[in-house]
Amino acid sequence: MHPMLAAFGVTLIFAGIVTHPFVSVIGAIAAVAGVVGWFREVFPHEKTEEIPVAQCDVPLPAPTIAPKIARAHSPRRIVPHEIHPYRSGLYGGLAGGLAMAFVACLWGVVAEHSLWMPINLLAGMLMPSVSSASLDELKVFSLGWTVAAVCIHLALSVMVGMIFVVALPMMPRRPMIAGGILAPLIWTGAGWAAVRVIDPALDDYISFGWFLVSQAAFGVACGAVVTRFNRVRLQVGNSLAMRLDVEQSEGGSK
Repeated sequence: MHPMLAAFGVTLIFAGIVTHPFVSVIGAIAAVAGVVGWFREVFPHEKTEEIPVAQCDVPLPAPTIAPKIARAHSPRRIVPHEIHPYRSGLYGGLAGGLAMAFVACLWGVVAEHSLWMPINLLAGMLMPSVSSASLDELKVFSLGWTVAAVCIHLALSVMVGMIFVVALPMMPRRPMIAGGILAPLIWTGAGWAAVRVIDPALDDYISFGWFLVSQAAFGVACGAVVTRFNRVRLQVGNSLAMRLDVEQSEGGSK
């Protein structure tokens, strides 16, 4: 219940950007309530639910497949056994953000003869005034728009870097192809479909060829940094005490 409430609140926060600020306020309240409730369900004592086991007098048939063969043909796990450490997603996201920003600013200088053009267009995701600005206004420096663009770019870069932490180990054979080619193609298509709603000014002036190149630069730089870190084994299924490395004695926890 609480994870769904938190996810619903985060969705409303972003929906309020393109609708009304009141929607974002309601989303923030729901997200905080969901996160707090979720936290209280796992700390300081993890809540569990007892499931009754039905008694069956009929003996079960013996398995026809040996355990080793059954495991070999079992479906692939959705969550990998090992992932890169979370700090690698932070470093990779920042490195990818720098590479992406370089390509975007290069497009601004080469195509529009303005370093501030791509920065101001990105700020339109948070600043409605960008949509009504003229071309000359978009090509000059604006402190408010620059601050908004930097915040958006850092947040999105770190978020995608964290996604790379989990996604790349699921594609162990060609992680750089997945990070540098497949992922940019996917989110470029998603961005093309959503940009006219989220940022109309960006939709009017953006060059999706350059946009795709900037996404590929992000994927290659982020993937190169993340894959340099050794993987750590997940503790999925372990109790909270084991995940926190809490020592226990026969009389209880120390």
